[in-house]
Parts: sequence; C-alpha cells; structure tokens
Amino acid sequence: MKIERVEVRVVAPSVQRFTWSHDLQEQYMTNTIVRITTDDGVEGVGGVSNYTSYDYDRYTCETLRHMIPALLGKDPLSHETLWRGLWSRVFPLPPQALAAIDIALWDLMGKVAGLPIYQLLGGATDRIPSYASTPLLADIPSYLRFVEEMIALGFRAVKFHCWCLPENDIALARAVRKEFPAGITFMLDVENNYDLQSALRVGHELADLGFTWFEAPLMDYDLPGYRALTSRVGVPILPSGNWIQDLPAFQHALETRCWSAARTDLTVCGGFTPARKYLSLTEAAGLRCEIMCWGNTLISAANLHLALGTGLCTYYEQPVPWEPYEYGMHDVIRTQPDGHVVAPSGPGLGVQIDWPAMEAATIHRLDTHSRS
Repeated sequence: MKIERVEVRVVAPSVQRFTWSHDLQEQYMTNTIVRITTDDGVEGVGGVSNYTSYDYDRYTCETLRHMIPALLGKDPLSHETLWRGLWSRVFPLPPQALAAIDIALWDLMGKVAGLPIYQLLGGATDRIPSYASTPLLADIPSYLRFVEEMIALGFRAVKFHCWCLPENDIALARAVRKEFPAGITFMLDVENNYDLQSALRVGHELADLGFTWFEAPLMDYDLPGYRALTSRVGVPILPSGNWIQDLPAFQHALETRCWSAARTDLTVCGGFTPARKYLSLTEAAGLRCEIMCWGNTLISAANLHLALGTGLCTYYEQPVPWEPYEYGMHDVIRTQPDGHVVAPSGPGLGVQIDWPAMEAATIHRLDTHSRS
C-alpha cells in the first residue's frame, strides 16, 4: 500500500465567531483538512482548527505544501517513520501541519484495521464525562442563563472563558457558585492573562468556592510562576496547553511539578504519534492530562479518541454553543442527557464528512498526486 494522493483544503464557513478574553478580537475559525488516498483506494482524513484575528488562516495549508512531497509513494502505516521524516531539524514547523497529516494517517490505519482509533490506542473506555466550555459572554446574568441552559442539556460541569480581568472573574465565580451551590462542577480559564499576584488572589478565591481547576493563569512557559502558584493555592492548577510544543520541555514541567495536571492536545503535540509519548510521560509522573477538545468536529473527534484510548483524561471538552463547530459534518459529537459523550462507533475517526458542504466553504486548496 502506497500513498498516491494528498489533498488539503482550508474550510472557512460563515458561522458565529467567538472570543475568550476582553482584549481578544472575535476569532475567525478555519478547518484545515488533509485527505490522504492510497493506491488501493483507502482514504484517511485529518483536520485541525485554527483561530486568527481579522481574517482566516491559510498558513497551515501553505506549510503542508512543503511536506506533502515527502509522503507520496510511502507506506501510510509507517507512522513513526513518516512523522520523523516530516519533522524539521533546521527550523520549527507549525505542529498543526504535522498533526493534520498524522491524524489522517491514523484514520486510514483505523479503516484498514476496521477499528476506531481509541481502540488502537488502548481502548481504556468508550465514554467520558463532558464539560461545557463557554465563549466570553456579555455579563454575569448571561453566564447564569447559559449555565441553566447547559444543565438542561445534561451537562454537570462548566468551564468559563471570561474577561480575564481578576475583579470581573472573581465576581463571576462568586455569582455562579451562589446560584448553583451544589451538584455542578466549575472550572475557570483566563487564557494566560494574569501575573503571579493576581493568580494567587484568584486561586485562593476559587479554592474557597470549590472550583475543580484554575486554567491558564500564567503563560505556559512561566514554569517558576506555575511552581509557586501550584504549591500555594488549594485549587488544582492547569496550563493552557498551547505553548509547550516539544517533548523535553513538557517532560521538564512534569518532573518539576509545575502543574496539578497536564494539558495538551493533538494539534500542540503534532498528532497521535507523538501524543502517545506525551501521555506516557504524564502517566509516569503520576498525573492526569486534561486534553483540549475545542474546535471543529474533526479535531474534537480526534482528541476524544486520544482521551478514551489512554484513560488519562477526566473530561471531554465540549465547545458550546456547538453548531458553529459542526459545519460540514454528517456525524457530530454532543453531550448526552447523562452528561457524557460516547465513542464514535465507526473505524478510524468514525465520523462522516459532508464533502459538498466542505467544498462550498473552501477558500484555499492543494492537490498533489504521485507521479509513479
């Protein structure tokens, strides 16, 4: 079996846009999709989500232009060999480009094996509790109404993206805990916006309010700050998971106890092939890894498989409202009335794509065939 064709498309539908901080523009979301076809007609698909200000991202697709020739004619099941061959030893490549290819290769392997990816990764479980991951809303009453709506849908956990201003964020945390004193799990994500003193203040407050974790109070690479914070507050501390993009740095953070739990995802790691190593290090350190699942259905499904396969993740992250993230899909991932999500049942990623819809929203593309 050899790779015969690789297609890349940037899908940018006109859907509702969101932000997650007072100082961040509403983000343009793109779905960069890689479609790999073999000489005997087996197909693998992977996708990554990008969020950019002012206009849609095309750089992930253009990075792939320089990587695709190295795939043509190769065995698609040789994941480790292909990943190492693509990984640059001169200048760094965006991990999303590596991830899109690697996810497509694992999707293809699952289809060859007739198994969903989570079973190829170990099959630790086929369902996981879910939390609603909010965008920035207008005011506290809007958040309170939103939590009510999420509870009605079955959620028993909510993570707030908020203003990322300590006074405003504390007021929100107090208000939601007063309104929902028991039975609902809350987390707060402040998108790397605080300094250490603000993080300590808010962290102590969240501990008193019984929040389950405090996410991204500092820049991920501020490891001394994270060590100081984690050792001094009673609420579990997590990084954003976006900024440490190489394995040795991730290992160092784990070994020096910077966080209460790790956080990463496939687009940060560069795909399933390296992500298994990240999670093995997390397990060896005696920690859990709260995997990000934010984004379009293709990347959310991939991260769900990673969480289910390894069993090291407590929750699935459900971006809400969910409709903008579901564009171009026949199959979607939604939290069930019991507050869980379940594994896709089909082989590979296990989700079916509405290709005419994807075509209608495609703004940029590559299509490369083998010359053999």
